[in-house]
Amino acid sequence: MKRFLLAFLLASPFVVVHAEPEDPWLVLQKAASAAHDLSYKGVFIYQSGDNIKSVQITHTNSGQGEYARMVVLDGTPREMLSQGGDVVIFSSKNEKVIMEKRRAHNLFPAVLPEDIERLKASYQARIGGTERIAGRDGRIVFLDPRDSLRYAYKFWTDREYGLLLKSLMLNDQKQMLEQMAFSQVNMMEEQGMDWFHPNVDHNKHYILEEANAQPAQDASGWTVGVLPAGYRKVEQVTRLVPGKTAPVTQVIFTDGLASVSLFIEPLSKGIRPKIGQTSKGATHFYANVSKGYQILVVGEVPAATVAQIGSAVSFK
Repeated sequence: MKRFLLAFLLASPFVVVHAEPEDPWLVLQKAASAAHDLSYKGVFIYQSGDNIKSVQITHTNSGQGEYARMVVLDGTPREMLSQGGDVVIFSSKNEKVIMEKRRAHNLFPAVLPEDIERLKASYQARIGGTERIAGRDGRIVFLDPRDSLRYAYKFWTDREYGLLLKSLMLNDQKQMLEQMAFSQVNMMEEQGMDWFHPNVDHNKHYILEEANAQPAQDASGWTVGVLPAGYRKVEQVTRLVPGKTAPVTQVIFTDGLASVSLFIEPLSKGIRPKIGQTSKGATHFYANVSKGYQILVVGEVPAATVAQIGSAVSFK
């Protein structure tokens, strides 16, 4: 019998089965969905230049909708509560608690767009190895920019649940510009909503600073011409800002991952206008003046991107 088996094995060709390589875009799509669909609690570290903060996050998505609470654990007490795409930030200032209403944009771990297809025109994706992050196996995916108008990214996604565990933003020299990474994270079972409230001093006076935001106002007398490849306008608001005599218009552009803000406001008498370019860490600034208006472009993107958007503003 043994002789028969040996003869059979020698006569039969061996078939080597190669596992299909993982599709990096499917890995990223799972991570994008997991950030919104799963319930989890943990602490992540945010680092940009010398700025390092620890943030506690609790997130749930049940039949009642998507809710999250973020608490900054270092420095001045600061919390953020989000419901869907709406955010309220609570921060203590002297004897007051300031509440600011905003729209949610790329809050970790939900930094990826829910429609991953939007990234394919601007980035190339490739699979890396596996590394342990916060005690969990993280699948590495690289996003390499197709041009010099955006930075590169490196992501670690949880192999079991798909949740984004760590994100790096890298310049063209592969140097880290920004990092967000869980130091601990756990998946949660369904639970009540007792945790969804700010833990701030209730004896202080609460002040709501909505800044009178008015969405989707017409651009009075100015337009933005050709945008950098891959970027599109996603939001425009005009608001009254404390200390400003006239409303400030903010326009947000994104390629699905990187985002840039354009600010336009009338020049005030006696205020020296800003002109030129500067940077701080991964953030670049472009300032110019045209037809009596101050133009300011800010974004965690290369200098050429903010300059191109700022130069595209024209007045009638």
